[in-house]
Amino acid sequence: MQSLASQSLAIHTYTAPLSLHQVSKLRQMLTLRGFRLEIQPHMVFCAQKDRLRIVVYQNGPKVLIQGKGVEEFVTFQLEPNVLKQASFGYTEIAQSELYEPHFGVDESGKGDFFGPLVIAGTYVNYSLAHTFSSLGVRDSKRISSDKRIRDLAQKIRKSGAPSEVIAISPLKYNELFLQFGNLNKLLAWGHARVLENLCGKQPDCPYALSDQFADASLLRQALMTHGKKLYLKQRTKAESDIAVAAASILAREKLIDWLDVASIQYALRLPRGASQTVKNAAVIAVEKYGLRVLQKIAKVHFKTATEVSLLARRSRLEP
Repeated sequence: MQSLASQSLAIHTYTAPLSLHQVSKLRQMLTLRGFRLEIQPHMVFCAQKDRLRIVVYQNGPKVLIQGKGVEEFVTFQLEPNVLKQASFGYTEIAQSELYEPHFGVDESGKGDFFGPLVIAGTYVNYSLAHTFSSLGVRDSKRISSDKRIRDLAQKIRKSGAPSEVIAISPLKYNELFLQFGNLNKLLAWGHARVLENLCGKQPDCPYALSDQFADASLLRQALMTHGKKLYLKQRTKAESDIAVAAASILAREKLIDWLDVASIQYALRLPRGASQTVKNAAVIAVEKYGLRVLQKIAKVHFKTATEVSLLARRSRLEP
């Protein structure tokens, strides 16, 4: 039976007992990661960074973690670096999504004017999930360093985890966008091909998880022979799942590699996003190579393409 489920597993509070050694390890880790530490009554210490608060109480001792990003911190930092065990017991469903065999699928480049749309998928089982956690694998959007992305991507490949990456070049992307008529259908097409290839590499995988990007039926309709056998799930913030996080890193690596090569080829830095800086770079590209260059380096259905075309036309008309 095929189904796509949308689930919300956000956890905002977590508590666990600690040994004195683990308290020391946690304090050291938080200091290195830029948390602001304070000492208050009945506490060993409390730490704050952004909207995440961590308190270690003298009674126990025990740790209380609250705020935004609890799941990611416990899964990717506390467990592998301090607790040295997987004991994140928020729900049985969440445990299964983290550690049971499954595919995770994610994309990169969807909101970037320049560069390809990249869709990647990764398989994890219990052993691979713990390996990825110990490596510090997490949602690529939470990693600002390109070097860190490339280092993690290399380690993911070295782990032996079956994976698949499909990069849809701007030229092909623009052609497919005209064919499908909207981005969600194109995404479903790409996801389906990644899952089909992953099934060939790991045919006994029971299910796949992806972010909720569209009407669930779009992906179901796009699935091919092997993919149709998968049980499918979609949910918001799927990047908290370790397989989806690994896929997001592989996808991001392919995107930044493409942008680096194209920047050299066109002697022009092609930045990410769709900001004014991106628009300025596009105007320079059009001035150097003509308007048709956007078909080769950019997603031309973006409003940015229309704005750049108007600017280029106005520039030619000015004396």
